[in-house]
Amino acid sequence: MVSLSHAAAFAVAASIIIVIPGPNVLFAIGRALALGRRSAVLSVAGGVSGSLVPLVAVSVGLGSVLMASAALFLVVKVVGAAYLIWLGISTIRQRKGLAAALAENTPGVEGGRVFRQGFIVGATNPKTIVFFGAVLPQFTVAGQGALPAQLLILGVIFLAVQAISDGTWVLMAATARSWFVRSPRRLETVGSTGGLMIIGVGAGMALTATN
Repeated sequence: MVSLSHAAAFAVAASIIIVIPGPNVLFAIGRALALGRRSAVLSVAGGVSGSLVPLVAVSVGLGSVLMASAALFLVVKVVGAAYLIWLGISTIRQRKGLAAALAENTPGVEGGRVFRQGFIVGATNPKTIVFFGAVLPQFTVAGQGALPAQLLILGVIFLAVQAISDGTWVLMAATARSWFVRSPRRLETVGSTGGLMIIGVGAGMALTATN
């Protein structure tokens, strides 16, 4: 089992990393601006669920393989970046239909699709992969239980902090969006802004992948 002191220290480290907006939260903010609170919350839920993928991978030993293989890690980053850029472009192209997508009631936007998009972003987030692969093992202690169990417990703490932090960010963004929905032109503008934000995140991931 993980001691309370190690769990607390890890929670602090995770909070410092998570509170700085990364691909997950910037993507969800883009969804909040473009589609409203409901889609933003679903994006956060998808992102947190997607983070389970690298967590489980690290816990069963695949994380070390990913971190050791530059080529494999590059593939993950490029795929995630390309997916984000594609979503951003799609958001901009669909901006004229946003007038019918008001906050809580968002007709025409399938909740399952929004969740899946968030899941993919969370599962391919290089920031989360690096944290789980390089930082998570540092907080485990030999002799305090099975290593996979310790990693999973610490990972659950990370996911809880992520859900709270990302949720706070997108709720603030969705609140700000309410001013824009009063005008179709404003809404088109904010839809384009959300799309550009998502493209920016993808472009940033692509640039780091080539460095």
